[in-house]
Amino acid sequence: MAADAVDTQVRQTSQELTPTTDRVAIDTESPPNSREPTPTKDPATIDADPCADQLVAHDGVNFTTIKEGLAYILVPQGTPTSTDPKAPKEDADKQSVFYNPIQQFNRDLSVLAIRAFGEDFVAAQKLRKEAEHNKPANKRKWDKKRQKKKELKNLGRKGENEEIGPQSPTKKRRIEGSGEQVEVTDGRIHELGALMPDQEEMEIDIIVDKPEAASHEKEVLPSSTENAVVQVPTNSAPGEIPQMFGEGSKGDVIAGNANPTDQLAPPNSAVPGLNGNTPPPKPDIRILDALSATGLRALRYAQEFPFATAVTANDMSQKATASIALNVKHNKLEDKITPNTGNAIAHMYSFVGTKGYDVIDLDPYGTAAPFLDSALQALTHGGLLCVTCTDSGVFASTGYLEKTYSQYGGLPIKGFHSHEGGLRLILHAIATSAARYGMATEPLLSLSIDYYARVFVRVRRSPAEVKFLAGKQMLVYSCDAGCGAWQTQFLARNIPRENKDGSLYYKHSFAQAPSASPFCEHCGTKTHLSGPMYGGPLHNPAFIERILDFLPHIDKETYATTARIEGMLQTAYEETLVDAPVVSKRGKPTKDSETAENKTADTDLYSSSIPKMDPAQIDHHPFFFTPSNLSKVIHCQAPPDAAIRGALRNAGFRATRSHCKPGTIRTDASWKDLWHIMREWVKQKAPVRKGALSEGSAGWKILRLGEGEAERARDGDGEGEQEDGGKGEGGQRYKVVFDEKLGRDEGPKLMRYQINPRANWGPMNRAK
Repeated sequence: MAADAVDTQVRQTSQELTPTTDRVAIDTESPPNSREPTPTKDPATIDADPCADQLVAHDGVNFTTIKEGLAYILVPQGTPTSTDPKAPKEDADKQSVFYNPIQQFNRDLSVLAIRAFGEDFVAAQKLRKEAEHNKPANKRKWDKKRQKKKELKNLGRKGENEEIGPQSPTKKRRIEGSGEQVEVTDGRIHELGALMPDQEEMEIDIIVDKPEAASHEKEVLPSSTENAVVQVPTNSAPGEIPQMFGEGSKGDVIAGNANPTDQLAPPNSAVPGLNGNTPPPKPDIRILDALSATGLRALRYAQEFPFATAVTANDMSQKATASIALNVKHNKLEDKITPNTGNAIAHMYSFVGTKGYDVIDLDPYGTAAPFLDSALQALTHGGLLCVTCTDSGVFASTGYLEKTYSQYGGLPIKGFHSHEGGLRLILHAIATSAARYGMATEPLLSLSIDYYARVFVRVRRSPAEVKFLAGKQMLVYSCDAGCGAWQTQFLARNIPRENKDGSLYYKHSFAQAPSASPFCEHCGTKTHLSGPMYGGPLHNPAFIERILDFLPHIDKETYATTARIEGMLQTAYEETLVDAPVVSKRGKPTKDSETAENKTADTDLYSSSIPKMDPAQIDHHPFFFTPSNLSKVIHCQAPPDAAIRGALRNAGFRATRSHCKPGTIRTDASWKDLWHIMREWVKQKAPVRKGALSEGSAGWKILRLGEGEAERARDGDGEGEQEDGGKGEGGQRYKVVFDEKLGRDEGPKLMRYQINPRANWGPMNRAK
């Protein structure tokens, strides 16, 4: 069951917490603490208009209404509000469904992310249809249809007072998706209104049988609307169309099967669009909430998107789907949401080879790995896969590395950057699973949030792009027991080459090995191997920009976590500036020089606002570091984050935060440059106490305490050997200036991070 579905009466919040400034902040925009209805209120019925704190009685059970976003869910009275580990067993046993207010941030973000994707997806679909329509072959086809429509209209005008008799054995009624309808009734031809744009063209031939063959035949219209034929008896008066309809109005058409003993079907059931019968519009987006529980996500998706949406809310528990059906009815969304009871994997596999879903949301309790294969096969071309994994003790920890490999196909990282390593393991599992079926993945947004990971991945059916996958998977050599440095090695290389005509193509070849020594080059400590994991970019900057553009215009009460969403997305966006080839619309700088892979970036022809990133692009500078961890290695006072960022920027490097943790720095500087700056920090600001470092330790080797002045000067660390400005090219001969003003970011303070707001913060217990 989903981790965000638990029966509760009262939404738990962190109201008592106060936000801090830029470095760490608390989300204080949660709803009020108490949601207990006034006891004197009379219970409303399930058909009443929903509202917050509403008491509803249905089938002898009293419910309390909880509002989140624009959706309302019903929770039985007397249900515990949380799964406190110290709560009595009787309270835990009362839980039948799981609602977790902690994940409101996840749901708010998911609504905005799917909306950004959906608007772009719908616009791209329209552009694609227009492009198909304007192709020469298709254009001739449509010109022919328009000509037929014109002739049919002329026929209608000419024959307004013209009767049709036996001398005219065959007449046609044509219905075109882009034009007018013409109907033959009572011996006259009438023009009907235009059809809906998505209705198919069809013809109905009215054939007048010979008198001796059709005196007793019954008219039948096949259920298929394609080339349907109505058999008409001819025992009518000359010059008059025989009665070919049922007892109702003359415009009613009989739904067909060929058995003359069958009862007549309801009017207009066979031919949509006749006589004012307009079929419901096709949804722009089809969404599957695969592990729906209470259906809260499905309710919000159906309520809060500006485009037409059809949502399937699936759960294998009959109690859960009964709760979903009740919530759907209370929200009056029966026309948009379809509850389904069944195994999520089997349900998604049932769409193999057919048109599936445009968006699939996987939000399980624990890992989503078992659902990935079926979900990818149930997605349409260009669809969005939303994945939540709450097993951070597996993908971001080394306690169960054998389980990490079995679930995600790679080994975890040990170190302060383990959560970003976990994100890359999840993306690796999705990409390798998709590649088996000729599908390429593109991460649009990948976030490490609280105790879980949340990724949004666009999936395309493109065997050509799958060829780049090996060149985007990497191994990581980590000095986790020494100084904390790392080095990456990609499994293959995607090398751009130039054709004779000047166009570029890629050659896929083996990578050179080994790329790293078994021992750390900085401290000499033994390194450990992690991966393989995804080595491409974690985010698409244009996608983040699209969500950020929504925020000034949305209702802050509906999206209670807006402040934290803005802070985290802005931080994630800044991460892309370290090594981003996509030109930003927000006025931020991009790479200093354009590489061959940037020149050949294949943007999506039909995407208006979220262009496709280059499939060969890799992240040259993955992961982040923390100044406090570097200070622990050399046993010195920790420098302020702004001082280190200022030193990096003054030397010509880029330096931003990471969204994963507070106090982190992401940069394109090498580890040689980082240790050079830290040695200068010790010299200029915070000398190491004598005897603090034992001989032969990692910090002792990094500070080069066993080397003489001549050796340190040769490597660029001697007095008077520094030069002004410029990046270090191995020798690191540049002046280090700890400019805190340069290291501070301009602009308003943002709520970039959140700390645990209360005891036992986490995913809570699995639903009973």
